[in-house]
Amino acid sequence: QVQLVESGGGLVQTGGSLRLSCAASELDFTRYGMAWFRQAHGKERDVVAVISWSGGNTYYINSVKGRFTISRDNARDTVYLQMNSLKPEDTAVYYCAAGRLMDFTIGRITAAQTYYYWGQGTQVTVSS
Repeated sequence: QVQLVESGGGLVQTGGSLRLSCAASELDFTRYGMAWFRQAHGKERDVVAVISWSGGNTYYINSVKGRFTISRDNARDTVYLQMNSLKPEDTAVYYCAAGRLMDFTIGRITAAQTYYYWGQGTQVTVSS
């Protein structure tokens, strides 16, 4: 049924860039807000960035502000995460998620339980 498939992860040096993509299938894409979460080894899964269904609202965790950009192409049912100036602490498995966002309050959009569909994840490794 619904599938979210991430791509674009890999190994990059400190200061480098990667663009992650998440392609949605069998999803009424424009009805869903989209988010990127990440989980480093031994740590909890935390939100990185969120974008509303229209793309009009975005949210970023403080540690990635100014470095990461979330965007979406509703014509292609795809959400992106452009990651620049990467740091070793960005190393994690990155997950794409889709959820019906009734509002764009921080409490709602940052909670993993808000999101109904999840991708399998893509590994991002930043070497120093």
